[in-house]
Amino acid sequence: MTDDANSFELPIFPLRSSVLYPYALGPFSAGRRVSIAAIDAAVESEQKEIAVFAQRDIAVDVPSEEQLYRIGTKAVIRQMARSEETVELIMQGIERVRLQALEQQDPYLKGKLESLPMPEWEDTPEAEALKQELISLSKEYQSMGQMSMSFDIEAAALKIEDPMQLIYLLSMVPNLDAEKSQNILEADSSLEAMRLLHEYLSHELKVLQLRKEISNQVQGEMEKSQREHLLRQQMHAIQQELGEANPDEAEVNELRKRLGEAELPDLVRKEAERELSRMERLSSSSQDYQVIRNYLDLILELPWKKETEDQLDLVHARQVLDEDHYGLDKIKERILEQLAVLKLNPEAKAPILLFVGPPGVGKTSLGKSIARALGRSFERLSLGGLHDESELRGHRRTYIGAMPGRIIQAMRRAGVRNPVLMLDEVDKLGRDFRGDPASALLEVLDPAQNNEFRDNYLDLPFDLSKTFFILTANSLDTIPGPLLDRMEIIQLSGYSDEEKLEIARRYLVERQRKETGLKPEQFVLPEETLKAIIQKYTREAGVRTLERTLGRLARKVALQIAEGQPGPEKITPEMLPELLGPEPFHFEMARKELPPGVAAGLAWTATGGDVLYIEAIRLPKGDGLTLTGQLGDVMKESAQAARGWVLAHHELLGIEDTSGTVHVHVPAGAIPKDGPSAGVTMATALASVYSGNPVRSDTAMTGEITLTGLVLPVGGIKEKVLGARRAGIKRVILPKQNEKDLEELPEDIRSEMTFILAERVEEVLKAAMPVFEFTLE
Repeated sequence: MTDDANSFELPIFPLRSSVLYPYALGPFSAGRRVSIAAIDAAVESEQKEIAVFAQRDIAVDVPSEEQLYRIGTKAVIRQMARSEETVELIMQGIERVRLQALEQQDPYLKGKLESLPMPEWEDTPEAEALKQELISLSKEYQSMGQMSMSFDIEAAALKIEDPMQLIYLLSMVPNLDAEKSQNILEADSSLEAMRLLHEYLSHELKVLQLRKEISNQVQGEMEKSQREHLLRQQMHAIQQELGEANPDEAEVNELRKRLGEAELPDLVRKEAERELSRMERLSSSSQDYQVIRNYLDLILELPWKKETEDQLDLVHARQVLDEDHYGLDKIKERILEQLAVLKLNPEAKAPILLFVGPPGVGKTSLGKSIARALGRSFERLSLGGLHDESELRGHRRTYIGAMPGRIIQAMRRAGVRNPVLMLDEVDKLGRDFRGDPASALLEVLDPAQNNEFRDNYLDLPFDLSKTFFILTANSLDTIPGPLLDRMEIIQLSGYSDEEKLEIARRYLVERQRKETGLKPEQFVLPEETLKAIIQKYTREAGVRTLERTLGRLARKVALQIAEGQPGPEKITPEMLPELLGPEPFHFEMARKELPPGVAAGLAWTATGGDVLYIEAIRLPKGDGLTLTGQLGDVMKESAQAARGWVLAHHELLGIEDTSGTVHVHVPAGAIPKDGPSAGVTMATALASVYSGNPVRSDTAMTGEITLTGLVLPVGGIKEKVLGARRAGIKRVILPKQNEKDLEELPEDIRSEMTFILAERVEEVLKAAMPVFEFTLE
């Protein structure tokens, strides 16, 4: 059978889920045709030798060379017994071998093999320590009664002289899978084999310990439950002997009494009595008993008919709204209108309002003020990030851990059926496989349906028609159309610097002074200091950052006073860098002179309006338009439309040369920009660079354009005008159709600024570049 000095051929016995180690003696069973044929071939030979290899895929009956591990064990068949379908045999491993090539697959596997030397023992302190640790871990594993084979480990360790034989023997103690056993067999050194075995054995011990802990815990809980049941039965017998009432009966009687006193609709009372009758027949240790008890508690705590009486004093309501908020006249007027309606018709349905505006403009606090003005209870729940429809509608009582939805829970907390219920962040609702919460809100916010709202847990009609719903959002873009259709939308725009100044003087400074414990004379902020904070240390549409900055300032002063230093008599603008650090924000200020090709546009951002300069230059070569500055698709299309209009009307504009590439750039290149409102600014900048005429430096503009030269209306007019004013620009060109939006501006701003209303691009260019010598048709 020997082929040459280093290689030889043997029949191969493939193992599905185990490994045979050198020196190991063990029983095996063969049932596959190729396995039985390989055993027969080995038995017919003089040495009765066979090669044993583990296969990678246990589902394969006749493995290929790639499906066998490369390293296996040469073994000798010691005994064999044959039955009708299987062969039982005992084999002993001799040495490790490597499979060089699979010579045949039929009728049995035969391979060309070479012998591998056994890993040499490294006589080092680490090797000895690892060996002793493996013996200790194996004994611990053996003590837990989970061994795949049983023998005296200590005796074996003393008897076996070859350390590798001991390592292979200990590898058979835990029931390792074939891959891990193969890793140990393939180890090239004794240290590597021991490290692998130590890792695998430690893991198996941890798993066994956890299983034992879980088993003990479950057994303890079962014993506790049985003991409690026995004690409960004994207590019941003692109470009967003493003539005392059964606690279960007392609980049912208490619920029946509460049910009789509660004001419930007939349908609800009928269902509650039915559930109480079911509960009466159950044992208190039953799981359904507690489910019914929680359900009845919810029914009894919900305000089915209880409601607060509205305070319909319009003078008082106006006073409350003015005390809590500065400005917001339209919203205050809408609340007073609702009060007037309720005064004339107490049965009128409550409105469903949606406050839309940037963060920090007072949407949530406005809801609290409305509740205070009406004399109603106020409840708030956040919808931001809500994905599960059941969070709103509740879970059916058939589920373990079922709970009512957030709407019903809010009504339970409110204690009345006509609270002011605020649903925050409706624009941030999620949607996935668990349902669509926005669709669930359709029923809640529909006045024609919400008088019989059914929560999945409650499963009874609850009247929400008296509830004053207020929703808040930062944007309308993500709110579904059908949901928007059910709400009255009220826009809250950002505050002007004057409004922020007034809000700070009336509310924020005093609130922060009280929170830090300062006396009025210890925290004095003149008007010029507040203006400096607003303009240089905050950049937002609302006042949230402003309040935090004032809080930082108050804490700085409080620290000085607490350390025994005299605080400043008043905080001047010059002290701000020392107290608050460098100015973090810089608004785009108006440029004093604009070269040809530069025009000032107005942009809307979540933190208010800002001036956005658009720059254009002509390159001597090429023919086209290059756009830079992180522009979005809409803004790019606006630039292309503007260039198309300018080139089509170059004779009217007195432009003789239109050759060369035009490069348009919008500064602050790291900030993405998009939207249609830059159309007129793009057209003005392009007309300026082609004609060589500069644009007026005191003028900014906004508006969308068409290829035919129409100027279309855009949004965010108030914020944009405030941004222009903050930058020192007093002249603004707006679309004619946005004239109505000027009414939202404070009177002082309208009087100090000049507005030019344009219907066509020609009017914009005439206002922006008076040097143009063309007549408007």
